[in-house]
Amino acid sequence: MNKLNSRRIDWMITLVPFILIIGLSLLLFIYPESSNDIISKVRFFFGDTLGLYYIVLGIAVLAVSLFLSFTKYGDIVLGDQDEKPKYSFFAWGSMMFTCGLAADILFYSFAEWVMYATNPHIAEMGSIEEWAGVFPLFHWSFIPWAFYLVLAVAFGFMLHVRKRSRQRYSEACRPVIASHADGILGRVIDLFALFALLAGTATTFSVATPLMASIIVKLFHIQISRTAVTIIILLITCAIYTYACLHGFKGIGILAKLCIYLFFGLLLFVLTFCGQGRFTLEYGFQSLGKMFQHFIELSTYTDPARTNNFPQDWTIYYWAYWMVWCIAAPFFIGNISRGRTIRQTILGGYVFGVGSTIVSFIVLGNYSLGLQTSGAFDFIAQYAASGDLYDLIMNIIDTMPFAPFILILTLVCMIAFYATSFDSIAYTAACYSYKHLEENEKPHNLITLLWCLLLIVLPIALVFSESSMNNIQSVSIISAFPIGIIMIIMVWSFIKDAKAYMEEQKMLQE
Repeated sequence: MNKLNSRRIDWMITLVPFILIIGLSLLLFIYPESSNDIISKVRFFFGDTLGLYYIVLGIAVLAVSLFLSFTKYGDIVLGDQDEKPKYSFFAWGSMMFTCGLAADILFYSFAEWVMYATNPHIAEMGSIEEWAGVFPLFHWSFIPWAFYLVLAVAFGFMLHVRKRSRQRYSEACRPVIASHADGILGRVIDLFALFALLAGTATTFSVATPLMASIIVKLFHIQISRTAVTIIILLITCAIYTYACLHGFKGIGILAKLCIYLFFGLLLFVLTFCGQGRFTLEYGFQSLGKMFQHFIELSTYTDPARTNNFPQDWTIYYWAYWMVWCIAAPFFIGNISRGRTIRQTILGGYVFGVGSTIVSFIVLGNYSLGLQTSGAFDFIAQYAASGDLYDLIMNIIDTMPFAPFILILTLVCMIAFYATSFDSIAYTAACYSYKHLEENEKPHNLITLLWCLLLIVLPIALVFSESSMNNIQSVSIISAFPIGIIMIIMVWSFIKDAKAYMEEQKMLQE
C-alpha cells in the first residue's frame, strides 16, 4: 500500500467540513431545544418562502434528462467511443440502486401513505383510497432519479471522457466558471457540497435507524432505550461500511448484490405469503396510472393559499432530500457507468432505479393500505393517537404471518442498504480530499477511514438531541438551497462541454 502523501491532500476541504459538523453536533448535544428551534426557523424561510425554487428545479432537471436521452447527446459514450460497460446491467443497477437509496426506502415504503392520509390535501383531491398510494410513487420516482442521473452523466463525462483528475463539484463546473474553479469560488462550491453530503447522511441515518432499534428491542426484549440502541446500530453499521469501503469497488459490488437479493426476497415474501397480493398489485397498477395521468398537476402544485402546506411539508422536502444526496450518489453512479452511453445510463437508471423503487412502495405500502381499506385495521387512527411512525410500522409487521422472520429480514436488509450506501459515500468524500486523483487511482485508506467516521458524527448528534421528523427534514432543505444553484452551473457546464466534445469528434472524423 502506498504511503499517505499529505501534500496531495487538500486539508482545507477535508478539515473545514469536519470542524463545522463537530461544531453543529456539539450545539445539538448541548442546546437541543434552542438548536432545533433555530433550524426550524431557517427551514421555514427556505422551504416555505423560497419553496417554488425547489419545485421548478425538479421539473427542469427531469426535462434535461429527457433532452439528453433523446437527442444526439445520448450517443456519447462515458469513456472511449468503442469501450464496453465495465459491469453487467444487474451489477451496475444493484450498485446504483443501493448506493442511492439507503435504508430509507424500507422505512418509508411500509407506511408513508399513512402520513399523507391525515393531510387535508388528500381530502381536497378525493378519498384516501384514491390518492394515499399515489404520492409515495410520485415522490420517489422520476424527478428524484432525474437529479441523480443527470448529474451522474455529467460526472461520468468529466471522469471518463475528459479524464479530469480533480474529482469535485468545482471541477464539473469548470467549463462555465473557468479558472475560478481553482480559486475561492471553487473552494466555496466544494465546501457547500461536502457540508450537504454530511447533512444528507445525517438525515437518512436519523430517519431510519430508530426503526432498526425498534426491531432489535422487540426481537430481543432489550430493556434499554430506543435511543441507546440506535446509537449502537449506527456504530455497528459504520464498522460494516468502513470494512467494505476499505476493500474498494469489489467490496461495494458484493455488498450491493447481497442487498438486492435480500430486498427483493423481502418484497416477494410479503407479496406471496401475507394475504394482500391481489389488492397490492391492482391498487399499485391503479396508483401508477393515476400518477402518470396527473403528473404535471402533482409536479406544479404549490398550495399558494397555504390551506394544507402539503408541498412545503413533503414535495419540497423530498426534492431537497434527493438534492443533498446528489453530492455522492451521482458521482458514484457516474464512476461505475464507464462504457455506457448517456442514453443507456439515464434510461437504464430509470428502468432499474425507478422500477425497483416503485415496486417497493407498491408491495410494502399497499399491504397495510389494503388492511386499512378492508376495515381489518385502522392504522390511521393508531398513528393519529401515538404520532410514532416506528411503532406503527412494528404494528403493521405484527399483522403479517411469520412476523419475527420478516423483522429479522427487514433488519438485515436495512443494515445492508446502509452499508452499501455509505461505503460509496465515504469513497466519494475521500476522493474529494485529494487535490488530484489520477484515473483508476484510489484514495488512501486513512483518508477513507477519516470520512467513514465523520459520516456518523452528525446522525448521532441528531439522535441524542431527539430531533423531530420536521427538524431532521429541515437539515436537508437548508443544505439543498446552495446545492441547487451549483447543480444549475454544473448541468450548464456539462452541456457546454459535451457540445464542444461532439464538435471535436466531428472534426476528427472529417
